Amino acid sequence: MRHRTVGELMTRDVVSVRPDTPFKELAGLLAEHRVTAVPVVDAAGRPVGVVSENDLLRKATDRPETGDRVSPMPHLEAWERAKAEGARAEEIMSAPAVCVRPDWTVVEAARLMEIHGIKRLPVVDASDRLLGIISRRDLLRVFLRTDEAIRAEILHDVLAETVGDAARGVTVEVTDGQVRLGGTVPSRRLVPVLVRLCRGVDGVVGVREHIDHNGAGPVREGPLL
Repeated sequence: MRHRTVGELMTRDVVSVRPDTPFKELAGLLAEHRVTAVPVVDAAGRPVGVVSENDLLRKATDRPETGDRVSPMPHLEAWERAKAEGARAEEIMSAPAVCVRPDWTVVEAARLMEIHGIKRLPVVDASDRLLGIISRRDLLRVFLRTDEAIRAEILHDVLAETVGDAARGVTVEVTDGQVRLGGTVPSRRLVPVLVRLCRGVDGVVGVREHIDHNGAGPVREGPLL
C-alpha cells in the first residue's frame, strides 16, 4: 500500500519572486497567473517566504477612513501594520517558508498544512532549492481516483499482500470512494485491522463493513469514518 507523494501531485511550473519585488508587481503577478500566493526565493533559488493575497490585502486594511463612516474593523497589530506598510516582497511576505520534500506523502503534507494553518507548501530538493508548490487543491486530487483503482489497490495491497490468507474470504465493493467490506474472516480481531488499512488507501472517502466472524454474523456495520 502506497500513499501518493508530493512530487506526484505538486505544480512544477511555479511563479516565484525575489525579495525586492515591488508591491504592485506582486499584485499583478497574482492576477496574471490566477494564483493566490507566490514563493519568495533568494539568489540561489531557495524559498525564504511566501506572499499571499492575504498579505497584500493588509495594505487595504491599513488605509484611513474617509468621511463620516466609522469602520467596524479592529485596528491592526504592530506586526500587521509593519507588513501593511511594506513596499517589497521581503517586507510583506510570511516567513520563514514552511517547505516539504517531493518524497513526502499526501498525509504528511496535509498534516503540516494543518499544524501551521497554511494552504500551500513550497517543495524543495535536498539543497533547499525550489522544485514546485503543492496546495490543498492538489492534495484533494487523490479523491479523484476511480473506484476501480481504489478497489484494485485494496484487493492487492491490503488483502493479498498485507493481510494474506486470513483475508481470503473478504469481499470489496467501492462506490464513489465509499468502501464496503463483506464476507468472512477467521478472527474478530482482524476486522478493525482491515478497516484501518482500507481507510489509509488514497481516495477512500469512508469505510463500512459487514463481515462475518466464522459465519457467526456481522461483527459491526455502519460508517467508520
